[in-house]
Amino acid sequence: MNLTPDPTPTTELFCSYVIPSYTRFPLVLERGAGSWVWDEAGKRYLDFGAGIAVCSVGHCHPRVTEAISRQAGKLVHTSNLYYTRPQGLLAQKLVELVGIAGKIFFCNSGAEANEGLYKLARKHGNETVGTLPEHTTGETAESLPRHKIITFTGSFHGRTLAGIAATGQEKVKKGFEPAVAGFEHVPFNDAPALLAAMDHETAAVLLEPVQGESGIHPVSAHFLRTVRSICDDFGALLMFDEIQCGLGRTGEWCGWRSIAPDVTPDAVSFAKGIAGGLPLGAIWARDREVTLKSGGTISLANLLGPGTHATTFGGTPLVCTAALEVLSIIEQEGLIENARAQGAYAKEAIEALASPLIAEARGLGLMLGFELVADFAARAGTGSRPPSLWMVDRLHEAGLLAIPAGTHAIRWLPPLNVTREEVSQAVEILGGVLKKAV
Repeated sequence: MNLTPDPTPTTELFCSYVIPSYTRFPLVLERGAGSWVWDEAGKRYLDFGAGIAVCSVGHCHPRVTEAISRQAGKLVHTSNLYYTRPQGLLAQKLVELVGIAGKIFFCNSGAEANEGLYKLARKHGNETVGTLPEHTTGETAESLPRHKIITFTGSFHGRTLAGIAATGQEKVKKGFEPAVAGFEHVPFNDAPALLAAMDHETAAVLLEPVQGESGIHPVSAHFLRTVRSICDDFGALLMFDEIQCGLGRTGEWCGWRSIAPDVTPDAVSFAKGIAGGLPLGAIWARDREVTLKSGGTISLANLLGPGTHATTFGGTPLVCTAALEVLSIIEQEGLIENARAQGAYAKEAIEALASPLIAEARGLGLMLGFELVADFAARAGTGSRPPSLWMVDRLHEAGLLAIPAGTHAIRWLPPLNVTREEVSQAVEILGGVLKKAV
């Protein structure tokens, strides 16, 4: 065995052996602690990306590290043909955090969680009795062939074929035609457009309470309540994609509760921040009675019965143990409250910079975004580089990691245990970069 370290630079290894499906920034990260990461050269960066809202309690939290190590010495994986206690306990915990009776299915990622939602919607549409508003004419509710899922422009629901069909952005669809059938996009926060798209084929409406990838755009409370009412009228499911905005990110356990806490969804997808960096996704399905076309009733939470959906790696004892520890830390260290407090402080501090290059700061909790002015490229002389990427490059040079969104928006998604001092440091770095840009 050759024990000599390979001298090949990391970037060359990627160039030679990794499929180039990502446009990567020229940083080679080696280790992390809390809100900080270090590259191979030893340079330190304040991490306000957190793996794109994944590292909820920061990098290498000692409690999470210990929990993973302990479970790795007991049982890492077993098939879902058997029971494991960590999975049962985590399912119980997630249902408690949602606060509405229901059940959980575990998978490996956000895209897979959304696939679970699509299948739940199709199953519901195919096997349960639908309804139509009284003024609507057409087929009887019992015979409705419901399969359509309505989503919104600006949305992002993953990179699977169904995920890109569900996503309301054309850029992710190019080269992968024909699109998976059964999805329709309408303008975000536009109730009349949604109502016009609803029909006897509609099985569900899927939305992100806060759109993340397109630049941090929250749904309005009025629209969210209206969507719930429209879904009730048509017998359609209301499904939330909380992959980025869920589990404390907005300053509430469930992102929609930061906007309209009185709204009750039928199903929700979670991932990203759930397990502190280990691959885990989940869907919650509401425990409510639905009527089967074949006769009788069933709980929506039991509709995906044996043989209808499965995964090899979803909900292993290792990742569930990590997730239980992450959620416990968020509770015990008061990180929901910290997300609200530090998020509000960060937004006010960005606005206080009064930079002529920032058009708007927006967001909830520690899911923040700021929009660069439309003529940023001309003012800052960015050349052909999109303003968001040009700005992120400069932030990296100054020691701050941030996430671009589209051509003009930048996301801040720091760990939920970020400190006031670290937020102040990030704002100071941002202010310095902006001053040099004009």
